[in-house]
Amino acid sequence: MNVFGWHCTEIEAQAELFADHLDGVDVRAPVPTCPGWTVAQLARHTAAGLRWAGDIVATRADAPPPDTALRELSDAVDEDAAGLAAAVCDAATELARALRAAGPDAQMWCPVPGGGSGFFARRFAHETAIHRADAALALGADYVVANFVAVDGIEEWLELGCLPFHFDVHPWMRELLGPDRTIGLHAVDTADAWVLDFTGEAIAWRRGAEPTTAALHGPVTDLLLVLYRRRPVTSVRVGGDAALVDFWLERVGFA
Repeated sequence: MNVFGWHCTEIEAQAELFADHLDGVDVRAPVPTCPGWTVAQLARHTAAGLRWAGDIVATRADAPPPDTALRELSDAVDEDAAGLAAAVCDAATELARALRAAGPDAQMWCPVPGGGSGFFARRFAHETAIHRADAALALGADYVVANFVAVDGIEEWLELGCLPFHFDVHPWMRELLGPDRTIGLHAVDTADAWVLDFTGEAIAWRRGAEPTTAALHGPVTDLLLVLYRRRPVTSVRVGGDAALVDFWLERVGFA
């Protein structure tokens, strides 16, 4: 299966796993990684995001549709867990169907220039996987994601997090730039490694293991969740300049 194909498949797979987490639970439970939300609101947000992306892809939209349903969640109080699970799965199926019909190269409005359907397939595979982590962590459920999904999730996070427009949206990220500022990420279970480089005029990243000012070592899923600020940095081993790691995580705009 090609990369686009497995991203489409992963959208549905992660939605089904999300639905499994909802089986028989109290959806009024708070979600610590999404402060102020309950599990019901998290599920509503996830389903609404999938539908939002599905509308963009299906219509080849030239502008983003309203995202009110993603943000206004105050009425999600007495939701039925089974209904929420079905909504997440149905929205994922519709998005995956629209993506497969469009193919990997179709163009439409996208928050990333030139992204198109390939962007939406990858983004919502990982968006759904990370919100599934939110649900699992809130409900005390085990969270397991395939290593290849976590590796791709880290690389997507790095690609998106290094885009120059973040300096306009999150100007405090410019504070990261400076000499001798590099951070290594080392997945101990997959032997993958990456370098975040803040020494130039923009944030950059590259694959590979090399000496860095600071480094994070841990299982690839733990690294992914630390990047998304779903787990504390103490979940992994930090070497070198720990203050630089804290400084970086405080200023990360894409999470």
